[in-house]
Amino acid sequence: MDNFLERPTETRRERAQERLEALIRDNRFTIAVVFPLVGAFTLVASAEGWLPEPLAFNPLLILFGTLVMRSPLLVGIAPRVGWWALGCLGVLTAYTYAIELVGVRTDRPYGAFEYAVQLGPMLLGEVPVALPLFFVPLVLNAYLLTLLLLGPRGSNPLLRLPVAIAAVVAIDLVLDPAAVAIGFWAFDGGGVFYGVPATNYLGWVLSGTVAVVLVDLAFDREALLSRVRSCVFVLDDLVSFVLLWGAINLLYGNWIPAAVAGGFCVALVATGRYDRETFLTGLPDGG
Repeated sequence: MDNFLERPTETRRERAQERLEALIRDNRFTIAVVFPLVGAFTLVASAEGWLPEPLAFNPLLILFGTLVMRSPLLVGIAPRVGWWALGCLGVLTAYTYAIELVGVRTDRPYGAFEYAVQLGPMLLGEVPVALPLFFVPLVLNAYLLTLLLLGPRGSNPLLRLPVAIAAVVAIDLVLDPAAVAIGFWAFDGGGVFYGVPATNYLGWVLSGTVAVVLVDLAFDREALLSRVRSCVFVLDDLVSFVLLWGAINLLYGNWIPAAVAGGFCVALVATGRYDRETFLTGLPDGG
């Protein structure tokens, strides 16, 4: 009787998953390329005063665009998110809010900074409510890319975890200079790396370490890697990230961050899933 009652629920979930996967596969280029390029233009136009007030840095547009670009990752890993994974990701979400609140109030561990653009509703009036939507997927992208590139060597946590942490910090090497350039947030007194202080990256080593460890605990690594290998679009969110923030860095002459974004492009191509057939047609890679 229990199996009979569970079967319709599982069937509905599987059908919903199949429909979402088909939707993303059919629109991969739009989601992973068109959205971030339009987003880069819109953000730069907002920063330069080219857009009228209702559209400039419109938080609803920012949140909508971010959610669309995150959708390949969220749908891609959904079949591997059980109760244990939800619990670990819940802890990571709480940690994300906590460390950001500490950072805003105490200037540690990232250095003294403040948000200059309203990124949607603010928790306690200090940090964006949508902060986990901005941060957690970056960690997941770094972790999944690490698993794919390391292959069998990824079974060694002494290699897997440091590489994933380094990837998270590298992601911020791309993100923060571009965000500072367009005025998303600002560090008091600026910084030596395109307006970003070195303390910010030390803070990201700390937060990245905690986040990567929690993600590593959240999933059955072999099951997750199997899913990542078979889901051709799961890293498209990282493609969007590279195009969006890499383009902004190029436009503002942030050459080192742009080069790091280029390094991620090379890494993505090395996964073997961004040839013309798999990317433009949405066909699976057989993996």
